[in-house]
Amino acid sequence: MNKGELVEFVAKQTKSTKADADRALVAVLKGIMKGVKKAPVQLVGFGTFKKTKRKARMGVNPATGAKLKIRAKTVITFKVSKNPKY
Repeated sequence: MNKGELVEFVAKQTKSTKADADRALVAVLKGIMKGVKKAPVQLVGFGTFKKTKRKARMGVNPATGAKLKIRAKTVITFKVSKNPKY
């Protein structure tokens, strides 16, 4: 499911317009992104979003076979709850 399909689903479920559903979805995603900067965001019965650091590592360009260094970075990870309720 992509963002457009998700917006359409939310619009049907809430009986609102696609524009309203898109704004709501964007607001939720922005809230998660902002919250994860401070602490893990836990949605009980769904899962937890948290910030994780990835170490620097060596990679390979699949087209040329050349080795390249991939820098360390911070990413957001998601872990599904043990008993999803939705």
